[in-house]
Amino acid sequence: MATAVAGSDAAAAEQYHKTTLANGVRVVTGPMSGVRSASLIFYYNIGSRSEPDQIAGVSHFLEHMLFKGTEKRPDPLTISEEIESAGGMLNAATGRESTSYWCKVPSTHFELAYDVLADMLRNSTFDAAELDKERKVIFEEIRSVQDVPEDLVHDLIDQLVWGDDPVGREIAGSEETVSNINRANMMDFWSRNYGPERLIVAAGGDIEHEDVVALTEKFFGDLKAADSPDAYTPVTVSQAAKRINVVNRETEQAHLCVGFPALSYHDERRYAQSTIEAILSAGMSSRLFQEIREKRGLVYSVYGYFRGYEDVGQGVIYAGTDVDRVEETIEAVVGELQKLRDIPVPAEELENSKTLRKGRLLMGLEDSRSVASWVGSQEATYGRIRTPEEVMELIDAVTIEGVREVADEVLREDRLSLTLIGPYADDARFGDLLAFR
Repeated sequence: MATAVAGSDAAAAEQYHKTTLANGVRVVTGPMSGVRSASLIFYYNIGSRSEPDQIAGVSHFLEHMLFKGTEKRPDPLTISEEIESAGGMLNAATGRESTSYWCKVPSTHFELAYDVLADMLRNSTFDAAELDKERKVIFEEIRSVQDVPEDLVHDLIDQLVWGDDPVGREIAGSEETVSNINRANMMDFWSRNYGPERLIVAAGGDIEHEDVVALTEKFFGDLKAADSPDAYTPVTVSQAAKRINVVNRETEQAHLCVGFPALSYHDERRYAQSTIEAILSAGMSSRLFQEIREKRGLVYSVYGYFRGYEDVGQGVIYAGTDVDRVEETIEAVVGELQKLRDIPVPAEELENSKTLRKGRLLMGLEDSRSVASWVGSQEATYGRIRTPEEVMELIDAVTIEGVREVADEVLREDRLSLTLIGPYADDARFGDLLAFR
């Protein structure tokens, strides 16, 4: 067993701990004082973008099936009752590059929580009847998005920005690809991709690192390396002209997203990119809220976000507006992007954005699940854990010129894309709106 502390200095060693088992499973923890809860998260570095095209959605389907029963706990009710009868909660999430399973319980029941989640991850039975029933549930999940335009428009902007690449594919897959998933190919995907080299066990709260390591050794120490795990092909951004997709639908509001390629989460300039996100969209003082909602009264909801991947990233601005004011809203959104590109951010606004980000970072780490997520997601993403203090130093290091340089690179007119859902039959009328004046 090889052991190493995470982080680059003594402060990191004091806050967080890391142990790597002989088979490659990594255990990271963030013990906390003054709390009575404990949270446990299992991260697997596998998600929808690595799936074979013909069974797209299998990561998400597999996530559902691991709650359906094991040899020891033969049905979903037994699994949920064990955790909930202790006052706890459990859930899971599938992303494009990772899948996670988590549980939060009173710390006196941490060993039980570990036993339940480990049993699900190692001993699920994949009952054929449950699989066919859950397939129908996933069909309804896919269909439900089609009925909610403010959700659908985000899926559409992903597809428009990335085209046929799996990074823009809907995580749940399509009804066609989910229909192709059977017990055999699901279990094959599971065995190929849920190996020790892709597993990070993260815990936070009222826990001891040594106890988590011992439980991990007990339940996962014999896990063998997977054969031929799936991988994705890195994206090459080739967009050289703006793209538009209008879905003609009778709606009460128009729902739109403006999207564009952005920086990978491995790019150290991501801290400047996150500053752009904060200036645009962090709270009621943000530029989008103040200009488009407060001053112009165009929208009720407007916000933006950046989403990073290993090789690329994506920025998105969403707005919901009156169907008769959609042109003005698009122009206003594009105008705010142009301001960030063309006009240096005032020093006071930059400092305010840093203070906001640092404050929210610290307040977000007051809960055991948040701490487990902090250590686990960093280890899964970067292979190391930075302390809040280290991250705040990197936030403070962002400069006006650094923001300007990232804005110049990311906010390019020829790489803007627009998706719009509303009662509009003609795409052409919106083409000129995606332009910096």
